[in-house]
Amino acid sequence: SHTEMFASKAAAQAVRSSVSLRSMTSLTGLQKTYGSPLPPGYQVDDALLSQNPTKVSTLGNGLRVASENLGGETATVGVWIDAGSRYETAENNGTAHFLEHMAFKGTKTRSNQQITQEIENMGGHLNAYTSREQTVYYAKVFKQDVPKAVDLLSDVLQNSVFDTSAINVERDVILREMQEINDMPQELIFDMLHDTAYQGSSLGRTILGPAENIRNITRDSLVNYVKANYVGKKIVVAGAGAVDHAQLSDLVQSKFSGLPAEPPADAAFDYGAAKFVGSGITTRDDDWPLIHCAIAFEGLPWTHPDVFALMVMQSILGQFESSNANAIHSGSRLVSRHAEEKLAESVSAFNTCYTDTGLFGVYLTMPEGSAQDAVWLSMREIVHFIHNASDEYVERGKNLLKANLLFSLDNNAAIAEDIGRQLLTFGRRLTTAEMFARI
Repeated sequence: SHTEMFASKAAAQAVRSSVSLRSMTSLTGLQKTYGSPLPPGYQVDDALLSQNPTKVSTLGNGLRVASENLGGETATVGVWIDAGSRYETAENNGTAHFLEHMAFKGTKTRSNQQITQEIENMGGHLNAYTSREQTVYYAKVFKQDVPKAVDLLSDVLQNSVFDTSAINVERDVILREMQEINDMPQELIFDMLHDTAYQGSSLGRTILGPAENIRNITRDSLVNYVKANYVGKKIVVAGAGAVDHAQLSDLVQSKFSGLPAEPPADAAFDYGAAKFVGSGITTRDDDWPLIHCAIAFEGLPWTHPDVFALMVMQSILGQFESSNANAIHSGSRLVSRHAEEKLAESVSAFNTCYTDTGLFGVYLTMPEGSAQDAVWLSMREIVHFIHNASDEYVERGKNLLKANLLFSLDNNAAIAEDIGRQLLTFGRRLTTAEMFARI
């Protein structure tokens, strides 16, 4: 089969001109408990106002410490850094992800074995991940081990030795990981989508980087990237669970205050604005039994007033799996029509937001013989939704979005991630009350 990808600028403009997304700039009315703007006359559920507050402190170097005390016996503490593959050049693309692999391979005071044994002795979990705009290192531990976790994270971020032999080992690991991703259509298709939608910009590059870069990355490459990006004003230390904010702030002050606030002048990097390009990529791989297709319009950045309207639209469109016998009864026309016509194996709406842009669209898997009909049906239902969004449709989408927001915050790790990500993207933590009001 083959893959098809389309990113239509004209279609995106048509969507923007056809859909009247209510601006949220008028939400300047009541200021509730957390200083969140709410629509005039909006009644807030008291249960939403009982949410534990997110406390925020700022060190002298601009690093922010944020936490939500949920009680209990465990806590998640992590470091969220405003640095990912987007903050790379074509020459060093892949460095942020390479750093993630090197994070726990040894510091000036701890060997790889000592780091592993230390976290295991606490009964904890240590991990890291890289996205296009953020790099995250976090630990899940018992409440009494929060000081140890902060010490370990600070050591890993500031004192990693980047041993040459360890670099060579991880180089091979990443190249194998790259091959695995190339065999995973869903992973590959969205890399291709970014490549064509954001041609010529750093946002269009992959997180892993090209194989040639991985083979050429050196210790100096890693050290220079850390100097340019691991600085106070680009870092949030977030905690959730059994976390005392005053204690966490003191711990971070003692361990991270030595970080510079800004990168050296010769290390600063202007990644530039991402420009959406209407375009398409089609490739063929006969080893794939199905066609994988992503169709994207230009979406919205995280801070755009209408971003919650797009989230509701995604919820309304929903997702379809051919194995779900009840899909034909779905309230989503996109889902129910696909269930009736049996043209695709799966269809799902997606909404990906970045600092200054976004991608909104649908992802389909389908047999080759029905590909054109499946794509046509999907686009027809999106256009139908644009012109015929009933109040019932919208209310259902709003309720689904509210439920999914709450379901996504059901553990310490998820809440810590929410805190860290929101402080980097919004500059503050949005309360559930405010999000429900904006929805």
